[in-house]
Amino acid sequence: MVHLIIQKSQLEGARRLDAEYYQPEYLDWLGHLEKFEPKELKLLTEKIDVGFVSSMKNEFRDEGVPLLRTQNVKEFYIDLDADIVYIDEEFHKKLKKSQIFPGLVLLARSGTIGDACMVPEDFPTANSADIILIKTKKELIPEYLTAFLNSRYGRFQIDRASSGGLQGHMNLFSLEKLLVPLVKYNLQEEIKKIVQNGLAGFNDSKSFYSQAENLLLEELGLKNFEQDGGGLFNVVNLSDVKTAKRCDAEYFQPKCGRLISKIRKQNTKLLSDVIENVPAKFNAAAQPDKNFKYVELADINASVGTIDGFSEIAGKEAPSRAKRVLKPGDVIVSSVEGSLGKVALVDKEQEGYLASTGFFQFRSKEILPEVLLVLARSLIFQMQLEKMCAGTILTAVPKEAVNNVVVPILPKPTQQKIADLVRASHSARKKAKGLLEEAKKKVEEMIDKK
Repeated sequence: MVHLIIQKSQLEGARRLDAEYYQPEYLDWLGHLEKFEPKELKLLTEKIDVGFVSSMKNEFRDEGVPLLRTQNVKEFYIDLDADIVYIDEEFHKKLKKSQIFPGLVLLARSGTIGDACMVPEDFPTANSADIILIKTKKELIPEYLTAFLNSRYGRFQIDRASSGGLQGHMNLFSLEKLLVPLVKYNLQEEIKKIVQNGLAGFNDSKSFYSQAENLLLEELGLKNFEQDGGGLFNVVNLSDVKTAKRCDAEYFQPKCGRLISKIRKQNTKLLSDVIENVPAKFNAAAQPDKNFKYVELADINASVGTIDGFSEIAGKEAPSRAKRVLKPGDVIVSSVEGSLGKVALVDKEQEGYLASTGFFQFRSKEILPEVLLVLARSLIFQMQLEKMCAGTILTAVPKEAVNNVVVPILPKPTQQKIADLVRASHSARKKAKGLLEEAKKKVEEMIDKK
C-alpha cells in the first residue's frame, strides 16, 4: 500500500482533499519544477480561452469551414481525419472567440484531456468547439510550450487539475495556474526546431501515402471516379433481390454497381481467393497473468494506415472481444459501419499484439501487404463494405459477406511501386513520432537535471 502524510498547511486552502491530487510522484515532480522558479501560465500568455461549448449539431454541414473538436487534437498535431465536421461561413464569422489562427496552442479540454498541439502556419481557416486556445507572449515559444504540456511535467499538472466525474474536463482557472519553467530562449529554439522537423515528417508521410493511393487509382482508371450520380432511384431484377436476400436501397446503390463494372475490366478475383480471412479464436483468459498489448479502433491512425497505440491488459482482465493475435504483414480492417476507414498494416514491432473482433484480419496470399492496405482504404473496398453492412443497433459487415468483395490484381511491378511508397510513408511517420518524443524528453531532462 502506498501512503503519504500531508500537513494541513499543504492542503492548498482545503480545495482538494482527495488522495489522487496528493500522489507522491506528483509532489516529487512539483519539487523539481519549483527549482526553476516557474511562472504561472497566465503570466506568459496573452490569451487563454475556450472555444464554443454549447451544442451546435444543427449547424453542421457537409463542407465549409472546419470545426475542430477535442478528438481532432492529438499530441503535437491536428488530426483532420478524426471525424471532422464543418460549419458555414456565416456561422464561422459569428464565432469570433472560437476562431483558430496559426501560432495558437490548442489543448483538449475533455476526452483525452491534456493533448496539446500547435496550429501550423499553413493551417486553413477553422473554428473550435470545447478546445482551449492559448496565445503565448514573445518570451514563450509555442512549440516549447506544446512540448512541455505533452511532457510528464505538463501532463501531471493537467491530470491533477482536471475535474468532473465520468466525463472530466479542464477548467480555465486551473489551467491559468499551471506552472511553466521559462528556460533560456536558445533552449526553447532547440525544442522548436525538433518539433517542426517532427511535424514536417508527418506531412511527408501523408504525401507518400497519397502518391501510393493515386498510383493505384490511376492504374485502375478510377482517379476521377464519381461516387455520386445515377439518379434518385435504381431498377433491379427480382432475381437479384432473391440472390442477395436483401431489398434495401443501400445495397442496390447504382454507384457501387458502376464501380464494380469498372473494376471487372481489369484482372480481378474474389477477396476469398487472394487472402486468408484469419478467424478470431485466441483465448487470453487461458493466460491470466500474462500482459498483452491490445489494439482497438481508437488506436488506428486512419490517415496513413498505422497502429498508433495500444492498451496494456492482463489475460484475466482482457475483454471477450480480444481474440485476434496479430502478425507482421496482416491488414486489419474495421467491420463496423461508420468506422470502415479504420484500416492498418501490422508492423514487425507489433507482432503478438491482440486486436478486437471488431476488425477483419486479412493475411495476403497474392497481393503485397502494403497494396492490400491501400486497396482496403480506397473506395474500391470501402464502397463494397459499406454496401454489405447489415444489422440494426450495431450495423456491421457480416463475416461471410466480405468474401464477395471484388479485388483487382495489379501487375507485380506496379504493386512494388505502391508498396515502396507505403513503406516510405510509414518510415517517415515513425521517424516523426520519434522526433516529437525526443522533444518531450529534452524538456523532461532539462527539468530533471536542474
